[in-house]
Parts: sequence; C-alpha cells; structure tokens
Amino acid sequence: MKKVSIKDIAKMAGVVPSTVSLVLNGRAKDMRISDALAQKINIIAKQMGYTPNQVAVSLRTGSSKLIGLIVEDISNIFYATLARIIEEELRMNGYRIVYCSTKNDPVNGRELINMLYQRQVDGYIITPVEKMEKDLLSLKAQNKPVVLIDRYFPDVDVSHVLVDDEKGIEEGMEHLINKGYKNIGFITVDLEQVQMNYREKSYKHFIEANAGRIENNYLLKVSYNLKMEQMVTKISNFIQRHQNMDALFFATNYLCLAGLQSLQQQNLSMPNEMAVICFDDHDIFKIYPPGITALRQPIEDIGKTSVKLLMHQLETSKNVENSQHLVLPAQLIQRGST
Repeated sequence: MKKVSIKDIAKMAGVVPSTVSLVLNGRAKDMRISDALAQKINIIAKQMGYTPNQVAVSLRTGSSKLIGLIVEDISNIFYATLARIIEEELRMNGYRIVYCSTKNDPVNGRELINMLYQRQVDGYIITPVEKMEKDLLSLKAQNKPVVLIDRYFPDVDVSHVLVDDEKGIEEGMEHLINKGYKNIGFITVDLEQVQMNYREKSYKHFIEANAGRIENNYLLKVSYNLKMEQMVTKISNFIQRHQNMDALFFATNYLCLAGLQSLQQQNLSMPNEMAVICFDDHDIFKIYPPGITALRQPIEDIGKTSVKLLMHQLETSKNVENSQHLVLPAQLIQRGST
C-alpha cells in the first residue's frame, strides 16, 4: 500500500502542501489558517491514515519525542515494573520509549548508548554498568539530558534517583536480630556495582557495630553469569558448609529465588530451620510459603521521579548544571520467612 503523503492530503483538501504541513505541525493559528480549514485537513489526514515521517519530524523540530531506557535486564521483575511506570509517565508527557538491556556488559552498554544516539533520542534514563563513566561524561559534555536510576558513579555528576541501600540493609539486619537470629549469612552478586557495594559494606559495618549481638557471619559472592541451576548449587554448598547458620540475607531478588530452590532441595523449612530476607521484593514472595520477608524498593517513586527530573532537563536545557541526587527509603515487608 502506498504511504499517504502531505501532497495527497493537500489534493484532497484543495489546498497547497505547505498549508497541510503547517496544520499538521500545529502552526495553523500562528499562520492565520482558519479553524474550519485546519479541522478539515486534520479530518482528511486521519481518514487517509496519514502518519508523519518521524525522522523528518525529528530533523525539522530538533526533537524525536523518544527517550532511551537502558537497564540491566528488562526481564527482571524490578526493571520490568520500573520500565512500565516510566513508559506510562513518559506517555503522559508526550514521549515514547525505547527499551534496552545491558546484561551488565559495559561494551554492550556503550553500543546501546551509541545506537540510541543515532536514533536521535531526546534523553536517556540509564541503569549504568561499571566502566560506563566515560560514556556518561560524553553525554553530559554534549548537553544530553540524562538521569541515572538504581545506581550511579560518585565521580560523575549526573542526576540520579536511588534507594537508600545502606539504611535498608541496616533495617533488615536489625529485624533479624530482634527476631533472635545470631548466625546470619549474606549472599550477594560478584559485581562491582555501586548499590551492591553499599549493601555489602552496610552488612559488614552492621556486623562490626553489633559484635555482642551476632555470633557468626558468613559472606558468599555469586557470579552474575552463572545459570540458575549453578547458583542453586553454589548456595546449597554454602549452606552445607555453615551448618550453624540460622538466617540468610539475599542482596537481590534473583539470588533469593535461587536460594529458595536450595532450601527446598535440602528440605529446610522457613523460618524454623532457616530464616530468609531479601533486598528487593518480588511478586512470588507474597505467595511462596510462608511468604518471604523483603525490603521493597519504592519502584513507583523511582520511576515517576526519574521522569520528572528528565522532563525538567528537557524543558529548561539545564541538564549539565543543577544535577539532582535523590535517595529514597526502602520499606520492610515482614512475612513468614522470618
């Protein structure tokens, strides 16, 4: 089927193509085109199924009305929910979204930024991967609107929206101790990510500050690139090596899912034989018997706030100066696993 052009609409409306172009670009009143004629042209365009050439619109207006969203893994429930909220907020502001996943690969992250740049996106919302500092600094140098979510780089002054990882871990540890658990294992991912470093650091600091209240502590780092069954085996071996552990604190939800499989394979009941708490909630934690205690990140607030910051940059062109750094609290959701 032939694509409908402005010339086709002009012929049908009995006007010159430039008049159609002005109407479709919202400049009818500026150019003193009557409301009746503008309405007639819009109705004809709609009836003929006209869709503007986005590349041409972008070149003409300097805006693609596209935002690039780069996260770690769009299939992860946390990022999938966050992406949905961001997409809804952007749509209400007249923007569309392009999703990308880095899989924690800095090379992939750089290629995705380049791809989005070629597509002339108006701004970026990014969950950065380690070694992406130069890429972010390059965007900043070009005055591109950027907001980071979930993690950031201390040496790169870009607006970001994060959860308070350290306070969240402290609250979770305090909860376990108040419940009577004294041999607490901490399972995290073996990646140099700011938020994971903060969570591990907070766990260690809490152990040091509460030496009289905690008898033993154990730390396991799991490679991000392991398959799920390999993670399950690694966590099972960890549990078997430390028979006196009475609680496990998982630094993120996909590790906790592997841990639940490990406990199931070893017939360990929660919380009688092993308590479980996780940083990052998951829909399955609500229904998995007896319910998994979790520190829920304020996903809706993170998504809405990140879009608000990006819109401010787009509207004021002040994305380089006056960067904003927002830290939001996590919420402890107590369930039967503790």
